[in-house]
Amino acid sequence: MPIPLQSIREAAARTRDRLHRTPVLSSRVLGERAGTQLLLKCESFQKTGSFKPRGALNIVLSMPEERRARGLITVSAGNHAQAVAWAARVAGVPCTVVMPTDAPRSKMDAVRGYGAVIVTHADRATLFDRLHEEEARTGASFVHPFDDPVGLAGAGTLGLEIVEQVPDVTCVVVPIGGGGLMAGVTSAVKALKPGCRVIGVELEAGPGMTPALDAGKPIPVPRAPTVADGLTPPFVGALPLEIARDLLDEIVLIGEAEILEAMRMLLVRAKLYVEGAGAAATAAVLAGRVKAGSDEVVVSVVSGGNVDPERMLAVFSS
Repeated sequence: MPIPLQSIREAAARTRDRLHRTPVLSSRVLGERAGTQLLLKCESFQKTGSFKPRGALNIVLSMPEERRARGLITVSAGNHAQAVAWAARVAGVPCTVVMPTDAPRSKMDAVRGYGAVIVTHADRATLFDRLHEEEARTGASFVHPFDDPVGLAGAGTLGLEIVEQVPDVTCVVVPIGGGGLMAGVTSAVKALKPGCRVIGVELEAGPGMTPALDAGKPIPVPRAPTVADGLTPPFVGALPLEIARDLLDEIVLIGEAEILEAMRMLLVRAKLYVEGAGAAATAAVLAGRVKAGSDEVVVSVVSGGNVDPERMLAVFSS
């Protein structure tokens, strides 16, 4: 079942005073290159630099006070970690985050800056096992990064904004990591504009949703090193999987070189400082993986902008 539109609207009302309504920007050069009318939904301008606070804050504000008072705990390679740490600071409660040892330094620094405690773990495949150990030890309340319906309702507020800001949109392109963003956006867009296509984008080297759809359930996925670390959770969520199966129009795969080129193009042509996962949807449009005619209005979700300066410099030297 999709996330109910009413739940998404309630999430928007609950979080509106603390979050940004992010802009939709156009780029004539990128649109001409893609052969379509391309617009960019810039979640890189959201609080903490990504879409993640939409879901994290909705979860935290929806919690019973006694549960929230126990503190928060989560697991993330970066953007969700920052979002939960920020939401914990908003709520005035402690926060612990389990992060992979090789998470980007800028994301770790931001998590600490919001006042959270970081527990590092070397093996990404067993991050959730380490999380559950800390959860049992601390008694803190787990804020799931991509498989909580309350969090997905928060992510769906992005879809509400797209339809409100671009009422003639015909196609929305969204990256897929754990699937929470895709699930929320798809639920909102399909409820408001059933004829609008929603297309998910995964890494060619290590997709998660595509094999889960084939298997009929989330399965562990080996992930190759990539600049798009936000697209590399160990598995996708069960609820996003159901929504993808029932509502998502298509999933396309994108390669590392195409993501790097999109990061370059977004910086040079659109003046947007964007991380690899944040560039994935635009990469799929620019590379022709998303089939859209010149009369279509395509909105690409730029999901985040948290990238180390050293990594961005490496993008331009590659």
